[in-house]
Amino acid sequence: MRSALLYLVALFALTPSNLAQAQSAAPLATTPPMGWNSWNWFATTVTDKDIRQAADLMISSGMRDAGYVYLNIDDTWEGQRDAQGVLHTNDKFPDMKALADYVHGKGLKLGIYSSPGNKTCAGFEGSLGHEQQDADLYASWGIDYLKYDLCGFRSYMNQLAPSDKLKQNELMRAAYEKMHKAILKTGRPMVFSLCQYGFDSVWQWAPEVGGNSWRTTGDINPTFDRISLIGREQAGLAKFSGPGHWNDPDMLEVGNGKLTQDENRTHMGMWAMLASPLLAGNNLSKLTPEVTSILTNRDVIAIDQDALGKQADRIYAEGPVEIWSRPLSNGDVALAVFNFGEDETFLRGISLHLDQAGAAHGWKAHDVWSGRNLGKIDNDYKFSLPRHASLLLRLSR
Repeated sequence: MRSALLYLVALFALTPSNLAQAQSAAPLATTPPMGWNSWNWFATTVTDKDIRQAADLMISSGMRDAGYVYLNIDDTWEGQRDAQGVLHTNDKFPDMKALADYVHGKGLKLGIYSSPGNKTCAGFEGSLGHEQQDADLYASWGIDYLKYDLCGFRSYMNQLAPSDKLKQNELMRAAYEKMHKAILKTGRPMVFSLCQYGFDSVWQWAPEVGGNSWRTTGDINPTFDRISLIGREQAGLAKFSGPGHWNDPDMLEVGNGKLTQDENRTHMGMWAMLASPLLAGNNLSKLTPEVTSILTNRDVIAIDQDALGKQADRIYAEGPVEIWSRPLSNGDVALAVFNFGEDETFLRGISLHLDQAGAAHGWKAHDVWSGRNLGKIDNDYKFSLPRHASLLLRLSR
């Protein structure tokens, strides 16, 4: 208990890092990170062999060439610490440096997972009290991305009175900043992903502690209800997102569960409109042509990766229908119409609200999912949307 309390004091002594200086030295995540993460499909069973196979499949499927470059190992790779406190991998990952070399040899980057607590979500070794040791270890392996999960740190936060939320939140911020400083000290650029579920309005302070992305909600799952709820909860957060620092509504479930083709497209399209990190989490060994076409659609990826980095805002909502728009770097506008309702078909009659989207009557439209150029368009463009489907347009002058 005494050592834990001393650690709390040390965390409170931290001051905000000079983020501008760090970013100028090594700009990271200038567009939302894209890649694949092991958790949604493998959870606790992921192995070295699985990651090597995933690297191969990201190439053969065309995902790497479409922009998915981060290959991220989630929880359960950790073994025990030795007498000097150095963390070792467990039997599932016999040589992390060799694995990183393999991944890098495929033109990909390797990500890893830890927690600011003494244990991770799954009960493996966390980084509490070993932040610099662990950051140095990751750098020696050649790690390019760190997902830092709050789970195991909550017990330390709870040592403070439950009524003292301010100090709990200060403790959480300091823990994330401590790891960020440790990463900077290694000299190796690593994308720093804050996984703390949106607590304490993380979007307001995450850039100050070095976050390149931060989870804005609780965990996703492969059901349309959960996906649509998370997506809609991003309304109002656009001003906090931009190059180098991104709101993260969690990993993609495209291709998982019992999602329909329309639901997969709506999921992918909404995440692209939100300028979200695109971290697939599906079974790469059983990619269907339909799922591959959604994940690698270059028009939708271009919206997500647009250099302006402006997240979409909701401009219209009535009943089950919502319209979102985002400006793009070349003056184009991306516009999405979502049918979140349960009716089999939502009939014509919804205005596109072009003026609110920053477009105008007579602009040309490209239908992203069909690949068709629609020519000049106005608010009365006729379309119908089945349940859980969406219309995704790129509008140009």
